Amino acid sequence: MATPTSAQPQVLINTVAAARAEGPGAVWKLAETERDLDANLIALPAGERIDAHDGPDLDVLVHVVAGSGRLETEAGRIDLSPGALAWLPRRSRRAFIAGPDGLRYLTVHRRRQALTLGPTRIGEG
Repeated sequence: MATPTSAQPQVLINTVAAARAEGPGAVWKLAETERDLDANLIALPAGERIDAHDGPDLDVLVHVVAGSGRLETEAGRIDLSPGALAWLPRRSRRAFIAGPDGLRYLTVHRRRQALTLGPTRIGEG
């Protein structure tokens, strides 16, 4: 069998098992280097929140894997429960509030290009 020359399909994570991971914040991140997507599994403890903010300049899918909570937008409140798949249009205003059992959700979006800084030469420009 020939050796693959590019990234191959694979299972990256079992979201049901990962939903039980301890700790707040990003409990898992897509780490493969050859990719066009970013993905994170976010854990919010019971009653915690991510304050209202304007999203990035890209669309985001949010898939709730455990717990419950709500998504607050300019248009109103959206209740979240396991299995919910929400679309957050680019630059949309959003806040997340975890319910009594916390909230765990997977985000998927186009990968943002890393900011690369190079040396600056005095006198150029």
